[in-house]
Amino acid sequence: MATVAEIMNRNVLSVEPAASIGEAAEKMMDGGVGAVVVMEDMVRLVGIVTERDILRAVAQRARAAEARVRQWMTESVITIEPETPIDEAAKMMFERNFRHLPVTKEGRLLGIVSLRRLSQYEFEHAKESVGPAN
Repeated sequence: MATVAEIMNRNVLSVEPAASIGEAAEKMMDGGVGAVVVMEDMVRLVGIVTERDILRAVAQRARAAEARVRQWMTESVITIEPETPIDEAAKMMFERNFRHLPVTKEGRLLGIVSLRRLSQYEFEHAKESVGPAN
């Protein structure tokens, strides 16, 4: 059974809690991703900022250069381990309405998995199980 470790993105973008939401949004745009993790002293995972958080900040008229990530991030970050089966990760994401899940082992950030990556994996493997078209 395939695990999250096989599809997670190991190149995780991060910001400090004191960064502005504008900096977080810029990093997400430049990286072509929908989330950045928030790391304290670039060592400890303390939050996650997603497209939804940026949208919420904009809707509430936050100033991108002034509002801090710590004000808009999700603090209670749910993580998964790299050995988590892909179908279990997908179920968790659908049930909790998440699009991104950080992957950790013993408190250390290893990567992040997105709903897009999970969907892509499932799509590619569904084609394999159906076989070639006649």
